[in-house]
Amino acid sequence: MAEDPHPQFTQAMFDIYRKAKEAGYHATIFLQMLSDRHGQATAKTLINAAHPSDGYEALYRMGKLELTVEALIVGQPKWHRLFSNEEIDRARNRLEQYGYKAG
Repeated sequence: MAEDPHPQFTQAMFDIYRKAKEAGYHATIFLQMLSDRHGQATAKTLINAAHPSDGYEALYRMGKLELTVEALIVGQPKWHRLFSNEEIDRARNRLEQYGYKAG
């Protein structure tokens, strides 16, 4: 039986939070969402939002789109099974709209 990817994905989300903090962006709302709802639910909320989050915009201005939820999901196929094809496409399109070459 395959290992449940949810705890690993949540850890990967905490990792991008930590890396963003090290880069100078303190994503307090993201951290609260992640602590309350865990990785998959937080990612789905952010990806399915009509507009990019303030955090996404801040990371874009910093040249750090690789630290976004969208880049985490699109760039690592092992997470694809946690999301619908539509959600993966939405994440990829958002990255491409901001000039990021997604995987």
